[in-house]
Amino acid sequence: MVKNFEDLQQVSKESADIAMKSMGAVSKSAQAIATEIASYSKKSFDESTVALEKLFGVKSLEKAIELQSEYAKSAYEGFVAEATKISEMYADLAKESYKPFEAMVAKAK
Repeated sequence: MVKNFEDLQQVSKESADIAMKSMGAVSKSAQAIATEIASYSKKSFDESTVALEKLFGVKSLEKAIELQSEYAKSAYEGFVAEATKISEMYADLAKESYKPFEAMVAKAK
């Protein structure tokens, strides 16, 4: 009986340690994602402010359309690049949070 209880305690301790490692990875990755999103938001706001200032200084409709088109294209490309980067960060988050459980799953097999 004592042996089984000690085994149960050991498994419980290992499970708790694995869960803590996993949550640590999630926390670290989530913080990195939040920082990246905040950085992109600031950059995007700054770029749109500059584009708007340029637009106010335009004398002709053709130049205004050209500036707006350039801004829209660059904003779209920036968004796609950032969305790709963030999706990769989420994929890494999933991998890192699962990594501590790999040994446990291997033992179970």
